[in-house]
Amino acid sequence: MPIFAVKTTARQEQTVADMIANREEAEIHAVLAPDSLTSYVMVEADSNAVINRVLEEIPHARGLVGDGQATSSMAEVEHFLSPTPDVEGIAESDIVELVAGPFKGEKARVQRIDETKDQVTVELYEATVPIPVTVRGDQIRVLDSEER
Repeated sequence: MPIFAVKTTARQEQTVADMIANREEAEIHAVLAPDSLTSYVMVEADSNAVINRVLEEIPHARGLVGDGQATSSMAEVEHFLSPTPDVEGIAESDIVELVAGPFKGEKARVQRIDETKDQVTVELYEATVPIPVTVRGDQIRVLDSEER
């Protein structure tokens, strides 16, 4: 079945995807709004005519890419379906900044990475006594990496 790309207003992808999914159209089979794809929603449907009819009533939907003639295959959108771990791209001895939690704004060095739990153990720079702190992978931002 073809997968169509719908152009949307920036930061309104989830709203458009929800509105399309809430329509009870038998010809629309799936809707995908990945975080990494800005201003686009992927819709699996029988034909572009069905999507065009639905998009007429949805605000923030700008239309189909390529007037509905350009379609994607499952292989092209498959990488959006599997989530990437938050600790991907972080290595031991990287310098990071904590962006959430009680130590927000502090800089630290990565000591250990637990990919199964999606956690990182860091050691704060400004601490007088080095204490390892374990935080979730989405609570840090890499500032400087040894590998780069």
